[in-house]
Amino acid sequence: MKTRILAAFVAVCTIGGGVSSASAATLDRVKQRGELRCGSNPGLAGFAVTDDKGQWSGFDVAFCRAIAAAIFDDPAKVRLEPLTAKDRFTAVQSGEVDVLIRNTTWTMSRDTQLGLNLGPVNYYDGQGFIVRSSLGLKSAKELEGASVCVQQGTTTELNLADFFRSNNIKYEPVTYASAVEAVKAYDSGRCDAFTTDASALYAERLRLTAPDDHVILPDIISKEPFAPVVRHGDDQWFDLVQWTVNVIINAEELGVTKANVDEQLKSENPEVRRLLGLEGNFGESIGLPADWAVRIIRHVGNYGEIFKANLGEDSLLKIERGLNRLWNDGGILYAPPVR
Repeated sequence: MKTRILAAFVAVCTIGGGVSSASAATLDRVKQRGELRCGSNPGLAGFAVTDDKGQWSGFDVAFCRAIAAAIFDDPAKVRLEPLTAKDRFTAVQSGEVDVLIRNTTWTMSRDTQLGLNLGPVNYYDGQGFIVRSSLGLKSAKELEGASVCVQQGTTTELNLADFFRSNNIKYEPVTYASAVEAVKAYDSGRCDAFTTDASALYAERLRLTAPDDHVILPDIISKEPFAPVVRHGDDQWFDLVQWTVNVIINAEELGVTKANVDEQLKSENPEVRRLLGLEGNFGESIGLPADWAVRIIRHVGNYGEIFKANLGEDSLLKIERGLNRLWNDGGILYAPPVR
């Protein structure tokens, strides 16, 4: 523990003082190690879960595997490290993980005060509430005097306070160290409501004793743009991570899928050809071979495929894409072009 804290301190102290040896050449270290270390949620349905054989799956896990696929042409060459909300940033700062992809909200303080880089957004979310259907509530603004279970040390806790303060509503916050504890407390009747990111509400409802007895209120009280997290000091690694996300989004827009990526290698569309490394030297600039995007799509798929399998219609959660639809399909999901 002392070593981890010291490493984190050194990483933070290098902000503004040039590239530290602790954070430079991340790609080289990942290659030498033979695997990517990716920080993940300990367990959140749809985003990151393990089966009875210890195999990981989920929306966030897919993005971890996409980075491994880009580097090694093998999505299995990744070690998923389960991290609590409290420990997740220290793990990145100390070098315990190479990247954090764990339903983490991109905020200014996290981006500028912790020695970290966040982005781009891979999921647009917002905070909501779940209550018992028997209460007959239609809006969170009807929670006057209610007790609300919430995970401490998160933006969720801060947003909760802001919402009730700005609406001049009295409430009782009941905080817990983990989301699991908060959900259990709500399920036992300790609280009138539970609040977290709306996407997580769908997942956490599955943990409840009687899921059908609870309703997710329509209110969205915050902006929660989820993004990967890396340390300051290694621009090439940051570029690699962010362009992995961008490629996955662009692949959907251009109609390139797991099933047709090999056929698309014959495409005459200049955007597709640049995406798949047939024109230009885009992989070289981030330390990867020309077919790095082909590797990602072949092994993991495009954004729509990842969403559908883990969060959407083919999953237990059945979450509507909403804001996470492509920009040309009624959403705000948008990636810079490979050019």
